[in-house]
Amino acid sequence: MKTLLITAAFAAAIVTPSVAAAQAVPAAIVAVVDLDKVTADCNACKTANAALQSQASTIKARQQALTTPLETEAKSLQAAVDALKGKEPDAALKTRADAFNKKRQDAAEEMQRREQEFQRNQEYVRQQIATKIRPIYQQVMQKRGANILVEVGATLATSTSVDVTNDVLTALNAALPSIATTAPAPAKPQGR
Repeated sequence: MKTLLITAAFAAAIVTPSVAAAQAVPAAIVAVVDLDKVTADCNACKTANAALQSQASTIKARQQALTTPLETEAKSLQAAVDALKGKEPDAALKTRADAFNKKRQDAAEEMQRREQEFQRNQEYVRQQIATKIRPIYQQVMQKRGANILVEVGATLATSTSVDVTNDVLTALNAALPSIATTAPAPAKPQGR
């Protein structure tokens, strides 16, 4: 019996410190931030979004400038083929068709390059914002006494007293006065 009591006391001594350590975790103090509002309302973000919108409009205009003459040429070629009524096209028509296909391919390649460049620019803007905003989260949490920061979209309901969106926005405006909207050229693969 005495051995049983000593074993139980020893087990209790081992378990008690781990229970105490588990209780040492502080209560959750949650703050929420509306990242959509922050990225839409920050001064540099507004300027960057306007520049990206301008880039998108330029791409759309260029696409239209390339497409319109190609559509006209396609109709003209189709009319010439239809006029043959199944006969073999002559060398001039074949040359015209080959030239049209080359223009169409060149236009498609140009648009693909422009779209990839635009996507790189968008990603570059997001990277710059993310780089500056990450340390701001910790600063705002420390200032407001929070130990958890959650995006407001991930919550069902919150109180305005836990919303730190304006704090994050103010700090981001101070930390990020401008955003470059043209990504650096991608690194070219090195030859062997």
